[in-house]
Amino acid sequence: MLVDQLGRPLRDLRISVTDRCNLRCTYCMPAEVFGPEYAFLPRAELLSFEEIERLAGAFVALGVRKLRVTGGEPTLRRDLPDLIGRLSRIGGVQDVAMTTNGLLLPRMAADLKGAGLNRVTVSIDSLDPEVFGRMNGLGTHPQKVLDGIEAALTAGLGVKINTVVQRGVNDAGLRELWLALRDLAPVRFIEFMDVGNHNGWNMDSVVPSREVLARLAGDDGRFAPVNPEYRGEVAARHTDGQGHEVGLISSVTAPFCGDCSRARISAVGTLYTCLFAGSGTDLRGPMRGEPGGAPLSDAALQDLIAGVWAARRDRYSEERGEATVAARAKVEMSHIGG
Repeated sequence: MLVDQLGRPLRDLRISVTDRCNLRCTYCMPAEVFGPEYAFLPRAELLSFEEIERLAGAFVALGVRKLRVTGGEPTLRRDLPDLIGRLSRIGGVQDVAMTTNGLLLPRMAADLKGAGLNRVTVSIDSLDPEVFGRMNGLGTHPQKVLDGIEAALTAGLGVKINTVVQRGVNDAGLRELWLALRDLAPVRFIEFMDVGNHNGWNMDSVVPSREVLARLAGDDGRFAPVNPEYRGEVAARHTDGQGHEVGLISSVTAPFCGDCSRARISAVGTLYTCLFAGSGTDLRGPMRGEPGGAPLSDAALQDLIAGVWAARRDRYSEERGEATVAARAKVEMSHIGG
């Protein structure tokens, strides 16, 4: 079994298929940075579906069992069901999932399910139109996301709902959101993290997960912890008295670096071994034989990936501190997904 320097196996691969998005969420792609003049990647620089399929196959040969398609917003990538079909047919893959803002699911969910997609994680940070519109940067109404969730459920996709929590921004409506959505799908609340370089993160904006759970419970509520299903499960799960599940992702106050089994590939084929990495390893160039060399064989590609993972020592969330955050430039979340 391939493991890194801290004994962590390679089990999960997140694949970004585009750096573009149809929202401008303040904690990911703030409009003042990613505005009309922002230069997004030209199509020729993106990995082709054939290249993504080949890379995924190499990772699966090294032990990966779960693939997650991300962005940017992955549904903006043309002919996405074709890619999902390619990934779902790779021998050894147990699960193909996607993270999305849900806006395009009403017209795509059935095709994605038919192609082999198993699950979607849909992001919605508030049910208050004003709050949600401000957080997504474009004034988009939350009903558009709720329509996407309904479309995914109707298509037979597994659904989880993600909410990023920021103090003084959307934390006042957490219980309302939980009560409204808990019958639809498991809801996961994520501590506001210092991903990328432009989201204005500071510790005062973080609402610790224990506080989130207390707010959800209210005056007389009670939650029971649920045992993890596997090593590396990022969300600490709880259920209320009616069996509704809530997940808490506590990367800031209770880091889970010690069990992290995730690798990430950007839309241009750069391998990152941490969500908070400042640099990565180019896989696209060697695959294409650039500049001026012979393209790597499948065996050589696997050796390259294995060498990167075997040398991995990342544990940023365990090392996080105000000085660390200020001193380190990190890859943008829109390039490698969440």
